[in-house]
Amino acid sequence: MAHHRLEFSKWHGIGNDYIIIAAAELDFELTPERVRLICDRHFGIGADGILLWDTSERAQFSLEIFNPDGSTAEMCGNGIRMLASHLYLSGEAPEPEFTVHTEAGIITPRVLEDHRVRVHMGKAKLGGANISGYEGVPGESEAVGERLNAGGDFYEFTFVDMGNPHCIIATADPGAVDLAAIGPAIERHEIFPNRTNVEFIRVDGPSEVTMRVWERGVGETNACGTGACAVAVAAARTQGASSPMTVHLSGGDLEIEVGEDLDVYMTGPAEEIYVGEMSRAFINRLEEL
Repeated sequence: MAHHRLEFSKWHGIGNDYIIIAAAELDFELTPERVRLICDRHFGIGADGILLWDTSERAQFSLEIFNPDGSTAEMCGNGIRMLASHLYLSGEAPEPEFTVHTEAGIITPRVLEDHRVRVHMGKAKLGGANISGYEGVPGESEAVGERLNAGGDFYEFTFVDMGNPHCIIATADPGAVDLAAIGPAIERHEIFPNRTNVEFIRVDGPSEVTMRVWERGVGETNACGTGACAVAVAAARTQGASSPMTVHLSGGDLEIEVGEDLDVYMTGPAEEIYVGEMSRAFINRLEEL
C-alpha cells in the first residue's frame, strides 16, 4: 500500500513531453501496465513517456526511458535535455556538464547559459544489430539507399543507429505523408529486429532539413532528438548537407553537428511545465494493476 504522494515534474522539449521521476521516490515497479496508465492523457498525467533517473556507479546519473505503450527505449534526445536541465536547476547536478548512463551508452549533456542544452550523443552507425544483415561498422555494410516494401509500396531508406534505430526516407513533402498508416508498417518491418523509429525528411538547403517522425512505441510526436540526429547524419551522408544543421521538427528546431567520424552533438531547449504530485488514490490504482 502506498502511504505518500509521489512527486514528479513535467517537461517538454519542443513539444515532446515527458514525466521525470526520481527512482529514490518510487516504491513500486514501473510495469508496462502502470506506465500506460501514467502516460494516458485522459486517465493519467499524460506524456510521450517517463524518464526515471537515479545515481549511478557507471556515470554520475542513470536514465531509464519508458514509452507510453509500456516498452522501453535505449535513448531519448529530447529526454536527455529535459533531464539535464532538471538535474542542474534542482541542484542534483552541481556542475552544468555531467555524465548520464543510458542503454545507448554514457551520454554527456551540458546546460548552456542560454538554458539550452548541448549533448554529445556519441557516434552514429549506418548499420549494426538493430537492422538484420548489417552488423558492420561505418564504412562497411552500410544500410544506405536500401529498399523495403511496407503497406504495398517500396521505400528507399537510410538506416542510422544512434543507440536506437532510425529508418530515414527522403520525400518531396513530409507533410503529405500518411504517417499514421505507414509508420506502424515500417516500425514493425521484419528487417528491424527491435522495431524502428521512422523519419520522413526533405533537405531544404545546404544546412537545413525538415522532418516528421513516427516514434517506436509512441506514434507521431512533435519532436524526436535522436531522430533529428539520425536525420542530420543521413542528410550529410546521402545528400551532401553540411554541419551544423538546423533540423525543423513539428514542435520547433534543433541544431545538430555531425563530425566526419559521425560523432554527433545536439543543441536545443528544454522547458519545465509544472511540478506535481500523484495522489494517494492514483497510486493505489497503479498498485492494483
